[in-house]
Amino acid sequence: MIHPTAIIDPAASLAEDVQVGPWSIIGPGVEVGAGTVIGPHVVVQGPTRIGRNNRIFQFASVGAECQDKKYRDEPTRLEIGDDNVIREHVTIHRGTIQDNSLTRIGDRNLLMVGVHVAHDCMIGNDNIFANTTGIAGHVHIGDGVILGGMTGVHQFCKIGSYAMSAGCSLIVKDIPAYVMVGGNPASARSMNFEGMKRRGWSAETISGLRQAYKIVYRQGMTLEQAMAELEAMPAAAELQLFIDSLRASERGITR
Repeated sequence: MIHPTAIIDPAASLAEDVQVGPWSIIGPGVEVGAGTVIGPHVVVQGPTRIGRNNRIFQFASVGAECQDKKYRDEPTRLEIGDDNVIREHVTIHRGTIQDNSLTRIGDRNLLMVGVHVAHDCMIGNDNIFANTTGIAGHVHIGDGVILGGMTGVHQFCKIGSYAMSAGCSLIVKDIPAYVMVGGNPASARSMNFEGMKRRGWSAETISGLRQAYKIVYRQGMTLEQAMAELEAMPAAAELQLFIDSLRASERGITR
């Protein structure tokens, strides 16, 4: 399961069935869960914890120290959940003490070729980041988000669950849940209604979210006025997710 040319530090902890390809390097303080496959020429540095059934392809760099010039070799961490696919040339950096000393990636994410996840990012579950997407430090991303190829995300942005960006988008403000954006800088275009249909959401739920989008983006209200209108709508969990993502914004929302 471990290729003879791989270098595994004695202070690393790998489950019995973990596979490590030729010329890969697993450093001290790395934990790898059962069923994970690490391809050839991969470098994993610790402290890093990788969960179960992940696939990491060749030339990925996982758990390296960050590129923040304030970093002074403090003991920070990277945590990766289960069932993620990390493709070629992906780079994922550990956190900094300026935040929570932690970068975290959840479960069932697909990071395509050349994706960069910087220090202190918090990534949820079931996301797809297309080729060469760059996610700067301290970014928070929810669940089910799709970022098109070559998307750039400014540091400290928040991207709500089920949002989507077109290819080559530059995201400099927060994106509320469900909202589709595109452009440089990115602007809001619609909501991901097709994705809602594919998830089997009811016509009533989708209609309510369509109305909510129009209130925020099409009626010329301030965000405070729009929030009052949204809170007067019939309660629904899907609508509440949208409202919560608006409330959580600190950089202002992408308009």
